[in-house]
Amino acid sequence: MEARVLRLNLAGQPLEWIDWQSVVCLYARELVRWSLGGVVRNIYGGYSRLNGCRSHIKVPAIVACGGGRLAPVRNIPALSNTALFCRDNYQCLYCGRYFSRPDLSRDHVIPRSRGGQDRWENVVAACKRCNQHKGNWLLEEIDMELIALPYRPNAAEYLAMINGSRIRPDQAEYLRPLFANLNHM
Repeated sequence: MEARVLRLNLAGQPLEWIDWQSVVCLYARELVRWSLGGVVRNIYGGYSRLNGCRSHIKVPAIVACGGGRLAPVRNIPALSNTALFCRDNYQCLYCGRYFSRPDLSRDHVIPRSRGGQDRWENVVAACKRCNQHKGNWLLEEIDMELIALPYRPNAAEYLAMINGSRIRPDQAEYLRPLFANLNHM
């Protein structure tokens, strides 16, 4: 599987993962202001009529871009089961056991039917057994407890979650200090 490039804004805040073709387009539009990390891919173009040299772009692992039409930093990362289960380390936050993705479900700590919202701070990974047992109850009504509190990941944590095992060491080194707190749980 091919590594993706981490795109940052000029302030160094992570924005998204992009493919090498998009990076080449950013270079062609002169939007890349600085870069970090190793080379993800070497791209060779044609030969110059003037000097006979071949064009060459070394696609870096991390690029910072400027320009008026680029997307701003997202304040609230999109909530998905994939990202949620990764945030909770594939662990049921009720019984504490670890499960594979198909055996987990999204549980609303305060049930939606009781005013709870579908947002990071109100959802946890739960095995199907614990989720079914909890049902529409509040935790204090059925004497259940969370082993960790739910939280909203910041942009760096979210990007690490959704890219999973495809993160290069140089990208992980850049993102790690941007994590809010590695001991959320």
